[in-house]
Amino acid sequence: MFAVAQKELKILFCSPLAWVVLALAQVVFAWMFLAYLDTFLEIQPQLGKIANPPGVTESIVAPLFVVAAIVLLTATPLLTARLIAEERRNQTLTFLISAPVSISDIVLGKFLGLMIFFCAIIALVVALSVSLLIGGTLDFGLLLSNIAGLSLIAASFAALGLYISCLSSQPATAGAGTLGILLGLWAMDNVTAESTDGIVRHLSLLAHYANFNRGVIDSFDLAYFAIFIVIFLLLSIRRLDSERLHG
Repeated sequence: MFAVAQKELKILFCSPLAWVVLALAQVVFAWMFLAYLDTFLEIQPQLGKIANPPGVTESIVAPLFVVAAIVLLTATPLLTARLIAEERRNQTLTFLISAPVSISDIVLGKFLGLMIFFCAIIALVVALSVSLLIGGTLDFGLLLSNIAGLSLIAASFAALGLYISCLSSQPATAGAGTLGILLGLWAMDNVTAESTDGIVRHLSLLAHYANFNRGVIDSFDLAYFAIFIVIFLLLSIRRLDSERLHG
């Protein structure tokens, strides 16, 4: 598993895609961070007149993590499309699944490699957030809740993208499919149908991430993300295992 992850990271960082994604992510994060900071400084005199005013963590850090989740959503199709689909297009998938390594190790290795890269993106957000300690204080509980939520939603994106990549032989098709499904799951948060009693909304990735963003760590949200990740990883393993059995 770790050998596969190391190989994926080497391939990823040897291509310009990883560096372009990191650079663009940092530009977006820095721009939004400065915008939120400027807005907070403008309204700070008014905040001082109310009881229990929101601090920098609520006003700057939490919104910045929402931006980071959107950045990860848009970057995931670019990064996951090639994981399996490119192997199939280049006709190297047969050699990969015939290697003396289990299908589980292949899937988990590719997933782990991508998650390490996502952790680098999350670290950029954390670094900007911690920089606020220079001139103020942070709510570390809310910060840790946002880190946990962003990590879980990133893992969900990666697991889904990996499975979609297993279904296609064209990276472009896999990327488009991943983006469409992720946007659909994200948009479910805005679905309001009395006949479903909010059931559709409970399937939304954004709805479950929003609780972490507010500093609420709920067991239902943890279970949702855990089940989501495990299901798509198992589906990926089953898909490749079937391909191995049928040649």
